[in-house]
Amino acid sequence: MTVRSEIHGQTTSCVTIYLGLALLASIIAQVNGQMVPLTIIDKAQEKLAICIDGTPGGYHFDPGFGDGANNWIIMLMGGGWCGLNICQYRIGKDLGSTTNIPPQNFEGILSSDQSINPDFYNWNRVFIRYCDGGSFMGDAQRDDNGHIVELRGLRVFTAVMDELLNVKGMKKTENAILAGGSAGALAAILLCDRYRALIPDAKRVKCLSQSGFFIRAKDLPDANRREGGFAHIIDFHNMIDALPKSCTSKMNASLCLFPEYVVGDVQTPLFLLNPIFDTFQLQHLVRPNPPELDGWNTTCINNSLDPSHPPCPDLTRCTPSQMQLVKDYGGALLDAINEIQDIPSRGLFLSSCYAHDFVPATWSAASYRLQDKTISQAFSDWYFDRSPAKMIDNRIDAPLKC
Repeated sequence: MTVRSEIHGQTTSCVTIYLGLALLASIIAQVNGQMVPLTIIDKAQEKLAICIDGTPGGYHFDPGFGDGANNWIIMLMGGGWCGLNICQYRIGKDLGSTTNIPPQNFEGILSSDQSINPDFYNWNRVFIRYCDGGSFMGDAQRDDNGHIVELRGLRVFTAVMDELLNVKGMKKTENAILAGGSAGALAAILLCDRYRALIPDAKRVKCLSQSGFFIRAKDLPDANRREGGFAHIIDFHNMIDALPKSCTSKMNASLCLFPEYVVGDVQTPLFLLNPIFDTFQLQHLVRPNPPELDGWNTTCINNSLDPSHPPCPDLTRCTPSQMQLVKDYGGALLDAINEIQDIPSRGLFLSSCYAHDFVPATWSAASYRLQDKTISQAFSDWYFDRSPAKMIDNRIDAPLKC
């Protein structure tokens, strides 16, 4: 049976204060010149480095300066995945096209504000547009109910890398980071070693996954739908050959989009920044069995859909058994990470937040810390080998609004 569903687009924390901070940051960014215009990939059509609707792929680039001139951060944009019957709806939109893309706000680890981003503010910073719906891993053309869709994520990634190496100066890299958020964070995991191989002379290359640890949770309800959904994405986007051989050689390739089966074999140092209670996964990938399915998305995990309730999912209207599934999911995520062979070079910052993309709003926020370190401090100390990072908030009985 063919799975015909979409695992939807980006989800962000709904907390009002962070939405206000994001708006303020956007205004400040425009004043301070952190809005970075789109660069279209050169000869993109010839390289098939194109979006779902056939428009050329692109990226936003802000060059480094001073002692950061030979250092690079590559950020892979997220935005869920699309399959049969769904990719067609991304045609002409920002997750499937580069038509009418505005300048990108560089914030968090991409910020050029030294007070916010003291270790990376003057690096070369690149934000790659996500317009393929397959975590930058696919290479296919499909007929989606009469609509031709181009699923060329791997070609977009490869073409941008070639341009940065041969035109923008990335061959001279001294320090580098491949990062991503959500579906882009999954890509950062899958492409981490490939990126390292592109700059063999760099002295320090590490990767950062922000909210990209999507779990199989085989013992929780709806496991077959999670497995079937990812298997369909792999097949529809023709990405089997691009998946890490370390995974596909050991198990069914349909499981090799789940990071728990990939991270243990990533050779490049990798930092996992993840909420333990990921709203995206709970809203789109986990569903309880009947009768607890009733009200799961409307009054429990996503009660912001209830007009009589404040616009922020806070779990206060979950039934006891629904709340238990939320806790079981958090426990399953921790178990999946704990089961991966630990190596000294891996960094962890796992919060008990009920959120998804809680970065960049919390990147340097003094109000959110683990072991008395902000996310920015924990990552920077780990990246520059100043201290290890094994920070895990185990409060799975009390999800936090972050």
